[in-house]
Amino acid sequence: MELRTDVLVVGAGVAGLTAALEAARTGRVVLATKTSLGDGSTHYAQGGIAAATGAADVPVHVADTLAAGAGLSSPAAVQALCAAGPGAVRVLAERGVEFDRARSGDWALGLEAAHTTSRILHAGGDRTGEAISQALAAAVRRSDVAVHEDAFLVGLLTSGGRVTGAEFHVGQESPHLLRVHAGAVVLATGGAGQLFSRTTNPPVATADGLAAAFRAGALVADLEFFQFHPTVAAVPAPFLVSEAVRGEGAVLLDAAGNRFMPAVDPRAELAPRDVVARAIATAMAEHGGRPALLDATGVSATLGRPFADRFPGIARMCAQAGLDPEHDPVPVTPAAHYWMGGVRTDAAGRTSLPGLWAAGEVACSGVHGANRLASNSLLEALVAGGTVVADIARGAAAARFDDEVTTVTSPALPQAAHVGRRELQAALWEHAGLVRDEAGLAVATKLLTPQEEPVEILPGDLDVPRATREDANLLLAARLLVAAATARRESLGAHFRSDHPTSPPRPVRRSSRRTA
Repeated sequence: MELRTDVLVVGAGVAGLTAALEAARTGRVVLATKTSLGDGSTHYAQGGIAAATGAADVPVHVADTLAAGAGLSSPAAVQALCAAGPGAVRVLAERGVEFDRARSGDWALGLEAAHTTSRILHAGGDRTGEAISQALAAAVRRSDVAVHEDAFLVGLLTSGGRVTGAEFHVGQESPHLLRVHAGAVVLATGGAGQLFSRTTNPPVATADGLAAAFRAGALVADLEFFQFHPTVAAVPAPFLVSEAVRGEGAVLLDAAGNRFMPAVDPRAELAPRDVVARAIATAMAEHGGRPALLDATGVSATLGRPFADRFPGIARMCAQAGLDPEHDPVPVTPAAHYWMGGVRTDAAGRTSLPGLWAAGEVACSGVHGANRLASNSLLEALVAGGTVVADIARGAAAARFDDEVTTVTSPALPQAAHVGRRELQAALWEHAGLVRDEAGLAVATKLLTPQEEPVEILPGDLDVPRATREDANLLLAARLLVAAATARRESLGAHFRSDHPTSPPRPVRRSSRRTA
């Protein structure tokens, strides 16, 4: 099937849904998503969306974001994001998102790590992502956007150095080829948590958009910076325990029952995520690998109401795991959560390739730097979804960057992975996870490097299973991540090198592009 449209949006999280809605105001839009409409990482976001509470809070939100980014964030991009926050959440409310309200009738605001004030809006207690996804998906269904679900991105179409569309395999049992020609392509495909054996991301997070953009020749950047959420329940069916629980007073204990965060950072449990996650890993190592404990038994008293009233989703999942957070600490460990790196974009979402924009987690705009501030991801995706469409309307050219650029050998076509997914995930968790060093990264590099000529996978080959293509994308993303982590011989934010533990006074952003 061949289609032509003004704007093609790939992905249906908050960035993709917002971009599709905005683009549909003035032209034809096709939205293709690997999942069903509104599914993906956005759906699982618990804590909320960060937004300045008023004009006076904008510079404070900027300062908090820059501090969390450890000196690598773009001040201009951060300023633009935080200034847009209040208006962006009002648009969400107009589109049907019912944010929780305090007794006063104003929006209820939560506190999360590394924020100096309460500015986290939430919906359904701890089901903010679900509420946003449902509202935006419903708006898209009411619009003229042509939606194609279960559409797996197999490659970008290019002509004369410009991105002109994309190809998809639609369906899995008997897939058919969908080729969409577009005046502009917006990548909003999310992240790549499936690189690691423990992750908060859904199974579909396999770096599809980043891999397609890189093979087409786009710059990627900051791939060494992968955030690990500190508190994921250590149970057979793991689930994220929102940072907002710590914002309401929960504390972390080691396996012996001792609180340890006050000795690590003056902000204690509300230190930046990279600090808390590494502290938990250290506490676990000191106690034979046993999980840390999240003690939320005092939260109900702080709230003045039952834990389940504020955190219904977490309470339900705890009950399913046989846990009662009102009376017993919850065992937790860190897990891969969010990739600060991605397809390099400017503040308007333009990539280095004409015709291609990127928004949300797949993009690296410089907002998050070396470590993302809690609950800024939904805000960035929301704002970026609108920003890219405004830029497309202006007919802007490709972005130009002054980054230090390296090249990574990669053919234009995906290659069949020579290493199994579980082996890859285990290797990255062990050697390129929370703590890295030269020796471990070398082990990962060797594993990820094929010893024989790999088999190339043609985009139009419908007989290649989707999982095989996903594995090829994960292998490419893993090689890029490990190469970036090896090259940065210093510690910064979420990238911690035990053999190079000091941070530079002026960190430098690095981008990579492929060579044929």
